[in-house]
Amino acid sequence: MAAALMLTASDGFRFGAYEAEPEGRARGGLVVLQEILGVNAHIRRVADGFAADGYHVIAPAIFDRALRDVDLGYDKPDMKKGIALRRKIPTESTLLDVTASVNALRKSTKVAIVGYCWGGSLAGFSAARLPGLSAAVGYYGGMIASNLSEKPRVPVMLHFGEKDKGIPLTDVEKIRAANPPARVQIFTYPAGHAFNRDGTAAYQVHCAMLARMRTMKFLQRHVG
Repeated sequence: MAAALMLTASDGFRFGAYEAEPEGRARGGLVVLQEILGVNAHIRRVADGFAADGYHVIAPAIFDRALRDVDLGYDKPDMKKGIALRRKIPTESTLLDVTASVNALRKSTKVAIVGYCWGGSLAGFSAARLPGLSAAVGYYGGMIASNLSEKPRVPVMLHFGEKDKGIPLTDVEKIRAANPPARVQIFTYPAGHAFNRDGTAAYQVHCAMLARMRTMKFLQRHVG
């Protein structure tokens, strides 16, 4: 079951979210963090997929602080719009919205975060800064390598494309060297950026399926 939701951050800001609930009792809670394109059809499908696997999912509209109801596509104008919107919102403010999403789920269950692109970086930051999490998963988060002082307090799994033009493998190796494998698991795939984004040219089905299988096992171990 999917529905629109309104949440309130600790600074009083109210923002929207997409909520997807499983049939029956939830295995755990999951915050799904968007790319730079808003809570669009792809992110809603991702949320629905995790709900079908038994998780209670909230995908916060973290662009709401700059512009509400953002739902962008993948052409150059929309990409540029998404980048411009991201730059308008301080990371600290975004994490307030992520925290509110976590808190909305933790009332009854363990909670993890799964983020993609911008959301992948935010998942890494959340693992280091936010209370109440049990685990975090980041897909192709480009800001993690430049913030190695952010030390995760919960188990983390990271997925990167070996052909990602924006995240060189040297950055991936920096992340690997800075974190013990018992805390941060890192996987790379013969793919470019956004290889999990179905319905686009970036999508690499075999890589996406393998990453998702690993993500599901990780979530089952740390959340339920």
